[in-house]
Amino acid sequence: MIDKTLVEQAARQAIANSDLFLVSVSVSADNRIVVEVDSKQFMDVDECVRISREIEQALDRDAEDFELEVGSAGLTSPFKVREQFDKNVGNEVEVLTRDGRKFTGTLVETTDLGFTVEVARKVKKEGQKRPVVEMQPETLTYADAKSVKYVINFK
Repeated sequence: MIDKTLVEQAARQAIANSDLFLVSVSVSADNRIVVEVDSKQFMDVDECVRISREIEQALDRDAEDFELEVGSAGLTSPFKVREQFDKNVGNEVEVLTRDGRKFTGTLVETTDLGFTVEVARKVKKEGQKRPVVEMQPETLTYADAKSVKYVINFK
């Protein structure tokens, strides 16, 4: 089986000095390698091909055969690394917490410990008959979130 750390090292070297960042690397028992990368700006197929070639050069196909797939992190896939949170500040996200709560809001801040999402909530003010919608911050640690993903709006 191909060493995952060797693949990670080759992938990090291939994306060094660019705005790309590594999202995940997986190596299955039958040597199927999947590398996900993302960019703060724009990611195209040519970039994936370049990275794939650099990783392939770092591995010895004669010693062990493998299948290599390099792609961008999916638009609808949950965030896996901090850089994905940073990239989506200002965007609408859907959060599913470990305790089962689910809400949608605008990702407004990321820190080393967690992130803050501004959520619209109905609040009944004293002296008013009807509740009003207020934007309230919801701060979570990365460990508290089971999944966070970008919300696609077609408005």
